[in-house]
Amino acid sequence: MTLAHVASLRSEDPFRKVGAVAFDFDNRVIGTAYNGLAPGYNAQAEFWSDRDARRKFMIHAEVNLCSLFTRGNVKLVACTTKPCTSCMQMLCAYGVKEIYYGENYPDSEADAISAIYGVQLIQMDSLPFTIEPVRAAEP
Repeated sequence: MTLAHVASLRSEDPFRKVGAVAFDFDNRVIGTAYNGLAPGYNAQAEFWSDRDARRKFMIHAEVNLCSLFTRGNVKLVACTTKPCTSCMQMLCAYGVKEIYYGENYPDSEADAISAIYGVQLIQMDSLPFTIEPVRAAEP
């Protein structure tokens, strides 16, 4: 979840920053992604002022993440927000069987979709704690 959170910080969207990370079956990171515009498109500042007008142009973090792997190569995905209905459908189509998320997204049908496809959909209430580095004892 921490990697997904860090990925979300890259989003240009001033209203909602979403990040996602995919792990393979050896628990290696396959990729990280965030919500944003298509690569190479540089929006003018006024583009960001109207959230409703620009929403249809945003590519979700999960969609960007799925562009980094092929079907059956991912063990689990962690997202900062529960996948929307379309993103949950896509993750299922790519064969993802475990999805962890942070913030709830009440408009999503992800719960029903996960039940049909046998996908574990697990909310994480907080980011995992980090362990402080060990400091050498002073002489």
